[in-house]
Amino acid sequence: MSRLLAFVVLAGIPMIVRAALQEIQFPPEVNAFKQDVGAEIANAQCLVCHSVEYVSTQPPMPRELWMSSVQKMRQKYGAAIPEAQVETLVEYLTRNYGSPTNGAPGPSRAPQARAQPAAPARVATSDGPQIATKYGCLGCHNVSVKIVGPAYRQIAAKHQSDSEAGSKIAQQIHQGGSGKWGPIIMPPFPQVTASETKILTEWILGLK
Repeated sequence: MSRLLAFVVLAGIPMIVRAALQEIQFPPEVNAFKQDVGAEIANAQCLVCHSVEYVSTQPPMPRELWMSSVQKMRQKYGAAIPEAQVETLVEYLTRNYGSPTNGAPGPSRAPQARAQPAAPARVATSDGPQIATKYGCLGCHNVSVKIVGPAYRQIAAKHQSDSEAGSKIAQQIHQGGSGKWGPIIMPPFPQVTASETKILTEWILGLK
């Protein structure tokens, strides 16, 4: 009996070793929506409460249901989505995650008028609030009060003696990230142009 038990134990050792050496690969985390016209609004507004997977795994919904969902978030749950952004957001969600395109990036069918304009020859930091509004930044940030992310004055105070503050904030805008101000993930905004990033960064750092 003891020899039989020893055989069973020894025979099971290779299986245990193989199980211990087996690697489990998790799918990469997705922290930004598909790039298309309106993605900056989805990244700024939807990721406050939802993950990208929450949206991408929904049943393929037609435009009417996406509109209903967005309006419910605004009216019932208090989502701070400006009325002027609702139409663009619904069009984006329908085009990229709606019926029958769920799970596959579709080509942008946005009208030519919505194409990103060329940067003006002269820029001013006074345009900072307009750029922040354009990309939905004010849905998570306020000038003086912490909302989801830190207040812009807090960011300016933290970097007031940092000679590399401009490049650090620009990197945060384009690449996103988390951990500097808490666990909430800031989505990346690679679509913000270099000139817009410069204006936005200088405006934030100039706040007192």
